[in-house]
Amino acid sequence: MEDLKRVHSPEFLEYLRTHGEGPLDADTTMHPETWDIARLAVGGTVMAAETAVKEKRGCIALVRPPGHHAGPDYPGGFCYLNNIAVAAHRLLDRLDRVAILDYDVHHGNGTNDIFYREPRVLYISTHQYHIFPGTGPAEAVGEGEGAGFTVNIPFTSGCGDTSFRMATRGVIEPIVRQFAPQAILVSLGTDAHYMDPLASLTLSSHGYMEMMDSALKLAEELCEGRIAITLEGGYNLEALAEVVTATETLIRGGQPNLTFTEVRDPDYAGRRIVQLAKDIQKKYWKL
Repeated sequence: MEDLKRVHSPEFLEYLRTHGEGPLDADTTMHPETWDIARLAVGGTVMAAETAVKEKRGCIALVRPPGHHAGPDYPGGFCYLNNIAVAAHRLLDRLDRVAILDYDVHHGNGTNDIFYREPRVLYISTHQYHIFPGTGPAEAVGEGEGAGFTVNIPFTSGCGDTSFRMATRGVIEPIVRQFAPQAILVSLGTDAHYMDPLASLTLSSHGYMEMMDSALKLAEELCEGRIAITLEGGYNLEALAEVVTATETLIRGGQPNLTFTEVRDPDYAGRRIVQLAKDIQKKYWKL
């Protein structure tokens, strides 16, 4: 509970604990066992983060429910407690800087809000704009001491492998290198995959592996391999299984076998969005 109170208000935690059966919003429902299961998901993510830091290796927290839509005092989007935010706060007990990479088709509005004024946490999100939750414009860069430590890359429908590669090389990697985190946390949602039914980004499994390989290499280069990954969205079970097991294979140093490798964005459909993000972030980073 002390960990949760560093991220969520006591009133919100009590609301969840005592809510009982019934909806919190149109997508997010409480059952009698939800409170305990949501806390276990937080604990699994914290365990993965602490293990990654202690043992200097990559870890995956295979948890449900997800967390990145849960804010300081609100749930939403199947999320109750913000798993990765609690894990980041735990790491800040011993580290000075933590980077969170949020690779989900939906903007992680909860994580964004929790760290919006926090210079010790770099939050980077790639997502499809103008869908749930309707947040995450490129102009949202943080406030106060946190200005510049929030990076939003709001892609449009159809963006996939080439667009994400451009964002990774032109925005994400240089900013993470300049921030020089002591640990990297990843919110991995597989719903930006072209197989996923909920939205319309077009990442292939290979495109996902390019991003995860980049994150793993950044961890090796900058923070002695300290990287922990937790699950967010993903609603096509075959694509979800392929991306998660392939990520685990990469962590183990293997070469994943991939089935869903069709490139549906061969011509950098998101070029304008990546350039917009770069232009906005140039105020804070060398790009």
